[in-house]
Amino acid sequence: MLSMIGLVGGLVLLIVLTLRGMNLFISAPLCAVIVALCSGVPLLTGDVNFVSAYMDGFASFVAAWFFMFLLGSMFGKFMEDTGAADSVARWIINKLGRKQAVLAVVLACAILTYGGVSVFVVAFSVYPMALSLFKDANLPRRFIPAALAFGSVTFTMTSAGSPEIQNWIPVKYLGTSPYAAWEVSLVVAVLMATFGYWWLRKIINRAIANGEKFEAREGDPILLERKLPSPISGLIPLLVVLGLSFTFHDTLQQNALIVALLGGVIAIAVINFKHFHKPQTAIHEATTGALVAIGNTAAVVGFGSIAKITPAFDAAVTAMTSLPGNELVGAAVAVSVIAGLTGSASGGQAIALPEVGPHYMAAGVNPEQLHRIVSISSGALDSLPHNGYVVTTIRAICNEKHSAAYWAVAAVTVVVPLMGLAVAIGLFML
Repeated sequence: MLSMIGLVGGLVLLIVLTLRGMNLFISAPLCAVIVALCSGVPLLTGDVNFVSAYMDGFASFVAAWFFMFLLGSMFGKFMEDTGAADSVARWIINKLGRKQAVLAVVLACAILTYGGVSVFVVAFSVYPMALSLFKDANLPRRFIPAALAFGSVTFTMTSAGSPEIQNWIPVKYLGTSPYAAWEVSLVVAVLMATFGYWWLRKIINRAIANGEKFEAREGDPILLERKLPSPISGLIPLLVVLGLSFTFHDTLQQNALIVALLGGVIAIAVINFKHFHKPQTAIHEATTGALVAIGNTAAVVGFGSIAKITPAFDAAVTAMTSLPGNELVGAAVAVSVIAGLTGSASGGQAIALPEVGPHYMAAGVNPEQLHRIVSISSGALDSLPHNGYVVTTIRAICNEKHSAAYWAVAAVTVVVPLMGLAVAIGLFML
């Protein structure tokens, strides 16, 4: 009982402190200590102790993602410093009109995500253009994280055919394909995209009606009176990233992102070499931003590592994977809750599927239906305030406060996927 109180209490405290803007390098390990103490996990001694478990999670995330964060940050800063992001943004505004700035950001993220670029990297890459678009359209900048997240981690990340890991993990455990249950997936994706975009626009329009507008800040890129590069010079590097990622995804897996982003950085540097304003400053800011972003995310991953070694977590997994009633509902609840506890969609799947997969398949559940339900459900409660992607996008990339930006993010990345999940289950039950 004490272990469960510590696990839930530590998670709630982490969410509250995150929303209040506390430094994650302090709040995440502090909350993890509470979880460990309530579960009898020794802090410094023993084969499994707090320090080793927390740092194993922290270090493993940094080791796996450092180059992607670094190159993604450099790509975004180069787009910003050369004026390529501004050029693409103005071209889009001229073609679609100022009212379509949000749509442009969502589509850019969706295309890159479905093309195989990691959701973390998409946020780095598209943010400079999003900032320019919101500035030109005079939209409140606190909604940029919601636009980035909606295009990245909802209707694209968990849909049939998506190369994102959240659609591929079930393949290993269920023997399905990435296109499992594509018919239902297509209906759900269209519904999520349509409703989510309508809701996001409604939230932003309400804020505008209340007098909110774009507010420039110190540190924003300054567009000097200079000739901007052609919009094509900004689109080509994006296509290079997309093309290389798609080409090498099957052979190099996650490392394909390193090749893709390196190609994008080289492309933007070569094509827009004459348009660099302060290249050394851009590199410095890119490296610093990457370290802050990956550090914040790794701090939360460390919390999840402590949570996973507690008796309460084992009890929660057992309870969630043994729910009575409809099997698809049980699988959805199990994956959603575990993803919420760990703050990770892929983590929720990896923990739940070894239990859920054999159990429900033995009960006669269609593996393709189970695949799609597991995939969609992993992308709902994972987007609570302490989620690594949410923290990175709101704080490190967009430089916003959780209290101002998170609720719009929650609407399109928690509520909308839950709605899509309910529709998917309903369609499978017909």
